[in-house]
Amino acid sequence: MKYNLLGNTGLKVSELCLGTMTFGGKGMWTAIGTLPQDEVDTLVKKSVDAGINFIDTANVYSEGLSEQMTGAAIRNLGLHRDDLVIATKVRGKMGAGPNQTGLTRKHILQQVDESLQRLQMDYIDLYQIHGFDPLTPLEETLHALDTLVSTGKVRYIGCSNLAAWHIMKALGISERNHLAKFVSLQAYYTIAGRDIEREIVPLLKDQQLGLMVW
Repeated sequence: MKYNLLGNTGLKVSELCLGTMTFGGKGMWTAIGTLPQDEVDTLVKKSVDAGINFIDTANVYSEGLSEQMTGAAIRNLGLHRDDLVIATKVRGKMGAGPNQTGLTRKHILQQVDESLQRLQMDYIDLYQIHGFDPLTPLEETLHALDTLVSTGKVRYIGCSNLAAWHIMKALGISERNHLAKFVSLQAYYTIAGRDIEREIVPLLKDQQLGLMVW
């Protein structure tokens, strides 16, 4: 397995990252995958045995069930938590209330605790915003994420599905206010969908951010 540095950090992650969107299958996510726990355990074991140390999930995947099953697989297999790089995300709707979505300080601080509880872990290696929230100032979001880093609940922060100007604005805010910076972007990239090559990839190279493709 080849290992790369995660953006401008010294953290080594496997070039292949195990995605967990197919774990569980609940609500709308049944159309994507419905892997039961025993099959999740088998998949995680084969991945780790092949040298993968990077696992990516999200709070919205199967309404939290994916995180729960990811954490259960690590415990069931007796894997060492500190040997793994665990990534998850926040932004999507996680309840019926008006504040159960978005990138407000309230939602982020609530959701990181719920993700940690589902994963049954003390910290998250890479905590990513799962898209852009036009209603919440980036300053509020970044200050909340910085709080998570400074308190030890999160090691690094990243982003997903953002436009180039979103990323650059966020990096500028973080630098100006001495806040934790995004170290990576997770973005859509296929043979048919190559839009990120125009602006986003040059930006990532210039700012030394890592790229996770889906």
